[in-house]
Amino acid sequence: MTVRKKYILPSIKISLVFIVICSVLYPLFIAAIGKMAPGQGKGETLSVNGKVVGYANIGQKFDKDKYFWSRPSAVAYNAAGSAGSNKGPANPDYLKDVQAHIDSFLVHNPGVKKEDIPAELVTYSGSGLDPDLSPAGAKIQVRRVADARGLSGDKVNELVEQSVEKPFLGIFGPARVNVLKLNIALDNLK
Repeated sequence: MTVRKKYILPSIKISLVFIVICSVLYPLFIAAIGKMAPGQGKGETLSVNGKVVGYANIGQKFDKDKYFWSRPSAVAYNAAGSAGSNKGPANPDYLKDVQAHIDSFLVHNPGVKKEDIPAELVTYSGSGLDPDLSPAGAKIQVRRVADARGLSGDKVNELVEQSVEKPFLGIFGPARVNVLKLNIALDNLK
């Protein structure tokens, strides 16, 4: 038996089969699953009065006191350049950024102690586009938002509680609050 028949032809056949599976069938399967997702695989858009105000799965910058703030973004919430910070936790520039976020948060949230600020509110997410906060990250902002809007803290806290999304199937991932959805609901409060 020649080397060609024993090794080369079967290798070519296997390669062609895997090219079809990996380059055609798998992408078509994933695209079909995406079409069943909210937004048909293009992302879940959120609208107010018929106008698209953002995507549920992409973080946005909120810096007014009357809104809940998102996580800081190393890429200024630019989805085309998704990335976290390349600076390590001991990098002096990174530490300056974190301290600046802490100082800004404390100025806008009087009465909050530095040690009570959840880390997610002063550090960058891995993608720079994280749309969610932990319930604690939202609740620590309730007083500021309520004062800025002239609402009771209880009413705003109740809205945060209603906005908490539980872990998928009760076990996968943490509880979270989508900041854009929360701020839209906040604007709709009477």
